[in-house]
Parts: sequence; C-alpha cells; structure tokens
Amino acid sequence: MPPRHPDSAAPARRTRATGRVTLADVAREAGVSPITVSRALRGERAVAKELCERVQAAATALGYVPDPAARALASARSSHVAVLIPKLSNTLFVELLDAVQTSLVPAGYQTLIGVTHYDAGEEEAVLRSFLAHRPAGLIVTGRDRSPAATAMIEGSGVPCVHVMEVLAEPGSHSVGFSQRDAGRAITQHLLDGGRRHIAYVAAQLDPRTLERGEGYADALAQAGLGERVHKLLSPEPSSMALGGEMLARVLREAPDTDAIFFCNDDLAQGALLAALRLGVDVPRRVAIAGFNDLPGSDQMLPPLTTVATPRREIGEQAAQMLMKLMRGEAVEQPNVDLGFQVVKRASA
Repeated sequence: MPPRHPDSAAPARRTRATGRVTLADVAREAGVSPITVSRALRGERAVAKELCERVQAAATALGYVPDPAARALASARSSHVAVLIPKLSNTLFVELLDAVQTSLVPAGYQTLIGVTHYDAGEEEAVLRSFLAHRPAGLIVTGRDRSPAATAMIEGSGVPCVHVMEVLAEPGSHSVGFSQRDAGRAITQHLLDGGRRHIAYVAAQLDPRTLERGEGYADALAQAGLGERVHKLLSPEPSSMALGGEMLARVLREAPDTDAIFFCNDDLAQGALLAALRLGVDVPRRVAIAGFNDLPGSDQMLPPLTTVATPRREIGEQAAQMLMKLMRGEAVEQPNVDLGFQVVKRASA
C-alpha cells in the first residue's frame, strides 16, 4: 500500500482516543472557532455565507458527523423524536411512520422507532430508554397504557402527541378518529343492506379493536337487535390464516349468521379466500366487511367492503402538531378528529 501523504490524512487531525472527528477538528481545518462551526452547521443567519461554506467544506473533507448526544447535553434539547408503535409488520403503522418521518426530516428531526408489541411492560422499557436520551418530542399510539408509562411521559416534560385515537383530557394532544363511531358506521351499513344476524370477529384485542366492537354493539342495540350481538374474539395476532379459520368457526357455531364484520382487513381477506375454498357465496350467503382498507382489499374476489382510515394524514398532522409544541408555539386545535370513510364494495 502506498504511504499516505501527511497533509491528506484526515484521521491525523483527530484528537480523541476513539478516532472520532470532533467539532474542534473541523474548527482547526476551517480556521475558525468551535462556536462558529457549531453556529454554521446549525444554519444560523448570523454566520457569514463565506464562513458557512468554509465550515461545510471542512466538515465534508473530514467526514464529520454531529454528535446528537453531545448536542442534547449542551442544550438540554435533541433533534430526535421518539415514535412508539405496536408492530412494524402492520401496514397501518408502516404508513403512519413513513408520513411522520417525511414530515419531520426536512425540519431537521430524526425518528427513533420503538416497537411495543402491544405489551405494557415493553412499552415501559422502551419509554425509559428513549426518555433517558432527552428526545425533543414523543409520538405514541393510543391512550391505553400502564400508570408507570403515563407517569414517565407526564414527568419527562417532553411534548407528546397521541395518534389513532382522539383524546378529550385537558392538556392532551392527539390526532386520530373515533374507533367506536367507525365500528358503528360499518355495522350500520350491513344493517342497511338487510342483514340481521351480524357477527363481530376480532383478533389481537388491543383497545382500538375493542372500541370497534363497542360500536358494533351500539349499532345493533339502536336497531333493536341487542340480543343478537355475537362476538368471536381471539387474543392471537391478526392474520389472513386466522381470518379463514374464524369464518369457518362462525358459520359452524352460528349458521344463521348473514354478515360478519372483521376488525381488520387481513382477517377479512383471509375469510374471503376461505369462502372461495369452501364454496360459501359472498355476499349472498354471508356479507363480509373489514377495517382499515389495507392494500389488496380492492383486489379481492369479491372486492372487500371496509372502513378507510386516514393513517398518512394522521402521521402528517401529528408531526406538524408536535413540531409546534417543540417550538413552544400554541396549538389551536389540540385534539384533531380526521374521521373515516365506509368504502362500499361487492363483499357487503
């Protein structure tokens, strides 16, 4: 290997034992003070354009990467936003996360993603770990969490926005929609189609799923059919395979069932595939409806009737609201209901 030219070796300028390029290294390379480097890299207007360009060139030449932990310690603030979701395998939360990140990154924020797996203990552990790093803001899913997790959020002083549900508590900030109203609306659509023996089939059983079931029961009660409430609930993770199994079970246990409201589209998609295999006519024998309007639902045979939920809009507006809170600005509407839409297709 040819010898390295002494003037071209950026690592030779590094002073730390770790070999990490520091802000002081950039300052020496640019011939300015460390405070000027800090201000220039933050884009402060008080730094002359020529100095900013010189600092940026030095940082690029040395491969300098700002240390967010050091910046947080120096200013008691961070450029990170912690986002807690139940699962990464659910398209619903992937779309929400993408919208949050798309909104935050141009403003100079990065996301820390925590997955709770619908487990209160895991959520507490993730919160404890993230809050120790002083994030600038926090986005969490839903309102249901342990007293310990709630105390950590409230005691941290970190601005927090809840997503997927609309809160009513004073001082809260949220962006979502009424899960209960959505469950009531899709059930009413089935009732309007002449169905009178409607079952509610759910898996995972998180609070939002249970609220949809409450909306289902509300609609039947309002129609004078409260005694016909039939719920089939499974604690297993929601999946297409489970949807097929639960369709067969409902028709076996309650053969007079003429419509099924599945709590999520993957269950409903699995039920439609199972109906094809079993020779069950949808919607003539049994109507099938889902929830969330996930990708592929419009391509099923028959296309799936479902509830479209605004997860991208929720992510975008939650990020915008959080940025206002992080800047100390007033939020005119702290709890935003973005609504939902019943999407009527051939399955119901």
